[in-house]
Amino acid sequence: MDTQRILSDLRSELERITQAISALEALDGTGSTVVAKASPGMTAQPAPKSRRGRISAAGRARIAAAARSRWAKMKAAKAAKPAKAARRITPEGRKRMAEATRKRWAAQRKGTATAPKKASSGGRTMSPAVRKRLSLLAKRRWAARKKAAKAASA
Repeated sequence: MDTQRILSDLRSELERITQAISALEALDGTGSTVVAKASPGMTAQPAPKSRRGRISAAGRARIAAAARSRWAKMKAAKAAKPAKAARRITPEGRKRMAEATRKRWAAQRKGTATAPKKASSGGRTMSPAVRKRLSLLAKRRWAARKKAAKAASA
């Protein structure tokens, strides 16, 4: 391989590329950013930095004023809500609770299960047949898991 010939081909290619770039930049109006003549120590000039949009002092002031008014509205709405009053047990309520507790303790001392029932929460109750069926399914599930664990450890 002839390295001189390869170098000259590369330099001519570089020159054609730089000319194409400069022609395109001239059409675009951005100006030339690359030296037109190819030379061994050729370096590209840095492209000019584009200026980012900056906000004016008046614009900053408008944004700050809007933020202040937004926070003021939020603060006013929060202050307008009345604070919840702490719930306290009335003396009558305390008496009812004490009486119910005494009844429960008396029933436990007697050994009878005649403690007063809780009020129904409106939920459904399970029939004995359904309860038995669920129990059977749970037992089968546990047996299958136990068998699988035993097989995995063996």
